[in-house]
Amino acid sequence: RCLMSVSDMADEVVVVDSLSRDRTCEIAAAAGARVFRQPFLGYVGQKQLALEKATGDWILSLDADEWLDERLRESIKGLLAGEYREGMDGYRVKRRVFYLGKWLRYYDSSEWKLRLVRRGKASWIGCGPHNLHERLEVAGPPVGRLKGRLNHLPYKSISDHLLRLDAYTDILALNPAGQIRAFLGMTLEPPLTFLKKFLFQAGFLDGIRGFIFATMDAVYVFLRFAKSWKASRERKGEKDDVYSQNR
Repeated sequence: RCLMSVSDMADEVVVVDSLSRDRTCEIAAAAGARVFRQPFLGYVGQKQLALEKATGDWILSLDADEWLDERLRESIKGLLAGEYREGMDGYRVKRRVFYLGKWLRYYDSSEWKLRLVRRGKASWIGCGPHNLHERLEVAGPPVGRLKGRLNHLPYKSISDHLLRLDAYTDILALNPAGQIRAFLGMTLEPPLTFLKKFLFQAGFLDGIRGFIFATMDAVYVFLRFAKSWKASRERKGEKDDVYSQNR
């Protein structure tokens, strides 16, 4: 789906695969992509490698769970045909999320993602706690905006959503906060996160799906600090196994 959405508009397609064991490389190669197998360098390193492997004047960066809608495709085609403002080094696109069988109208809908950039003018940088997340940046303004939507299917199910949260918070726990910070994070930040997503960012307008997504965001924050608390204890030599208890 991702590759098909750019199949008739890209001069080349570069896929960086982190040693997957399924048919990813086979499918990508059959679609005409140049496939590079690379042990995982982290989210920033992996995407930066893909950026450097591309040779075109304009580079569109996509994750495997993203694809262009028709209006965005036409916007990019127009830009490549010469309909762009002189001096632009990058363009942002608006993303929408498909979750539990329906498009979310408000979650993530206000974010414009920089994804189309001139070669040599942009790089991926880390952001968020411990650089777990990443974003594409150009050296300086100006940056334009393209019409259309970047479709995003981040989770296949509630179970898949939970598995991702578990994996992400495992990474964050590698650099734990102190026990007091972790306790405050567990108790105070999850409800504040829920209120921010569900009320202040209008997630309630997405109905039950907005409620579930906001709750998952709160669970993510709770797990992050709960695992951080546990990792902090272990660094101090405290053990959780039953044999360490004198009873």
